[in-house]
Amino acid sequence: MAESNTPKEYFNERLAPSLKSKPEKTRGINAVYQFAITGPNGGNWIVDLTVEPGTVAEGTHAAPGCTISVADADFVSVVNGKLNGQMAFMQGKLKVAGNMGLAMKLQTVLQA
Repeated sequence: MAESNTPKEYFNERLAPSLKSKPEKTRGINAVYQFAITGPNGGNWIVDLTVEPGTVAEGTHAAPGCTISVADADFVSVVNGKLNGQMAFMQGKLKVAGNMGLAMKLQTVLQA
């Protein structure tokens, strides 16, 4: 799998196509994730797994089940496998609001 250089590249070029080609990986999660990414390459993205195969869109959702806040460089490190998501959380680099159970499923979502 090619590495992503920016969050936008990851969401558009890796995650969105992966959700379409492997819907079984996230089936049953039935939740909306909001990603709030700070920094020069940041932005807001919605990953909606309430529909199959799941959708990815820029923007904010009115009532996400789980919101992930992280700096752009740390996000890229997590999705490229250079930083463990749980370690990033414990170090305060990644913050979670909302349903912690959904946060625990995040690795499955990001590897979809």
